[in-house]
Amino acid sequence: MSDGPLADEVVIHTDGACIPNPGPGGWGALLRQGPHELELCGGEAGATTNNRMELMAPIQALAALKRRSVVHIYTDSTYVRSGITSWVISWQRNGWRTSAKQPVKNVDLWQQLVEAVTHHDVEWHWVKGHAGDEGNERADRLAARGLEEAVQAAQA
Repeated sequence: MSDGPLADEVVIHTDGACIPNPGPGGWGALLRQGPHELELCGGEAGATTNNRMELMAPIQALAALKRRSVVHIYTDSTYVRSGITSWVISWQRNGWRTSAKQPVKNVDLWQQLVEAVTHHDVEWHWVKGHAGDEGNERADRLAARGLEEAVQAAQA
């Protein structure tokens, strides 16, 4: 990401996809900083879940940032937004156990996301998926591309 008038402010749209769920999955992220854009995507050809892909997108997007930034992350996943803004506090306090004393699902990715957000000033926003939000639609297409590329690479 390049220097500009908003050099330290980044807007990120993220999405994950899994077809079927569980099954092969992909994640996508669109990063915007002033007039600059960066598209990221990836995936797993083996069995994964939609929630894991939804978590991978912000993890990978935040990892792409080279310096501390003010970051606005837009996701259509209430699981990700509620998890990182609310649930994770009690999960950590309870040794990564839910209120029902069960192990937190996807704990490896939650721990990576918690670590990633410590390096930035992150605000989380929820957007309705498949409702015409341009950033969300692009992130959705990137997630589909990540899934497709992962499956093709596994078949090669």
